[in-house]
Order: sequence, then C-alpha cells, then structure tokens
Amino acid sequence: MTAALPSLNQLRAFEAAARLGSFAAAAVELHVTPAAVSQKVRLLEGRLGFPLFKRLPNGLDLTDQGRAYQPGLQNAFEAIARLTDEVRAMRAGPVLTVGVAPALAMHWLIPRLPTFNRDHPDIEVRIATGGLMNPLRDDWTCTVRRGNGDWPGYTAEELFASTLVAVCTPALAPSLRKPADLRKRPAIVVSHLREQWAWWFKVVGGKPAGILREVSFGSSAMAVQAALDGVGVLVAQLPYVSDALASGRLVAPFGIPTQRYESWYLAFRAVRAENGALRVFRTWLHEEAAHQRDKYPITASHAITN
Repeated sequence: MTAALPSLNQLRAFEAAARLGSFAAAAVELHVTPAAVSQKVRLLEGRLGFPLFKRLPNGLDLTDQGRAYQPGLQNAFEAIARLTDEVRAMRAGPVLTVGVAPALAMHWLIPRLPTFNRDHPDIEVRIATGGLMNPLRDDWTCTVRRGNGDWPGYTAEELFASTLVAVCTPALAPSLRKPADLRKRPAIVVSHLREQWAWWFKVVGGKPAGILREVSFGSSAMAVQAALDGVGVLVAQLPYVSDALASGRLVAPFGIPTQRYESWYLAFRAVRAENGALRVFRTWLHEEAAHQRDKYPITASHAITN
C-alpha cells in the first residue's frame, strides 16, 4: 500500500501552497526555494495524472481535484503533528498506575501528588478510576481503596482509619447547633450510600428522621463538590474533606467522630512487591497516611449497634 503513496515532500509542498495561496509563501514555510516547491507540485501532478492548480499570471487557483485534496491532507499533517507531540511527551522512565476512587483521588491523593512528582520526576504516575465497586485490575501497579483489607491474591497495607463527618460551608454552620437542626438545611445524599447518614446519626445520637430535604448525587466526588458550593450538609468520608476542613472551606458543625467507619488500604499483587516505582510510592504514601493519622486519630471500634 505504501508504494502507491505519493512522496511526502510532494504532498507537503502542495498542501502548503494550496493553504497559503502561492509557491513563494509555501517556500518560506518549508525553508526551500519557490522553484523547489513548484517542481515538487508538478511531480505530484504528474504522478496523479491531473493538475492541482491553475497557474494564473497573478497567482494560483485550485482545480476541483486540488480543492478536494487539500483539506484532507491538512488534517492528515495536523494529525501527524499531534501524534508526534504525544510520542515526544512519553517518558522513558518507570510508570506507576494507581487505581483509586474519584473522590479520594480528587480530594486527597491528587493534591498531595506534587510533592511526589517533585521528589521523583523520573516516575510517571497514572491515576485510573478504581472505586470499591470496580474490580481490581491486573494492569494497575497498585490500588488505594476502602474496605477490610481482604482481597484474595493481594497484599493489603492499612493506610489510615476513616470516620464519617457532617460538613458544610461556614455560611451554613451558624444555624446548626444540634443534629435536629439539620431539618433547617438540605441534606446532600450519595444515592448508593444512604446508610452513611444512618451510621452518622447513630454515632452522634440523633435521629435520621431529622432530615426533611435531600439533594441526591450519583457519586461522592459530586457530593463533596456540592458541599463546597454550599448546596447543603454532607456526611462524607473524612479523607474526602480533610483538606477542605484544614483550609476552612468546610467546617464540621457537630465535631469529628472518633469512631472508625472503615479503613483505607494500599493493595498490590505480591509479584509487584519488588517493583522499584511501587517501592518508592509505598514509602511516600505511608508517610502521607501517617500525617492523616496524626491529624485525625480514629481509634474507636466501628461497631455501632442497630
């Protein structure tokens, strides 16, 4: 098939002349002489068997064939340029693929990644969507996920325990002094995690019936953003909102429970344990997790009776 293709230089000469309207302008772009551009176009026309330009005394005019040919060639050259840029951007160093749920990635892991990238510029980190509902994938180097750490075939290292905390913007907080006051504000609910509100009410001693208005979202990531935007009050996993609490963008009007809801783990296949990039990432991640544990010590049992 490639034997039937015209010369790339001939195609470039024609495309540039057609786009710019003259052999002289194409010559400047291609760093050759106008005569060289004209010759390449004539060779291309000879190969194709029909003219691409009408040579006029004051310039060039595309023939019907030339007018049909030029846009496709321009798109092809732009596609080659984009592909070349993408290949140039590929790094020859080690690649680390981390499967992680969107909410934890957006609100905990990614904000901390600049320090890892600064200290380990040779390692390319790729974040893949990997929430609890997604199966563990063998093409991931590792995964960060919540649960009990029991994933057959995987080594699981606990990072930190987590609790559930009710959060809202500072503007909404003054009217929230006790759980019953939640009747005054919309409750942000993650549609498949409604039990989290029930768990939180049991911990703080309130009643789920105290919620009158709900705003439902399909993911924790969207729910956290809704809380940041002042839509209502959200019960969220602590790591999803710990940075926002530290910066004052969100507040916890009822305090932060010390009861453990569940834990977060780093999990990986045993055969990857000696992977150099993973070893470095494990060390860094455990250091970041230690900061989280120190700031938010969650020690009590998660067992809450019904």
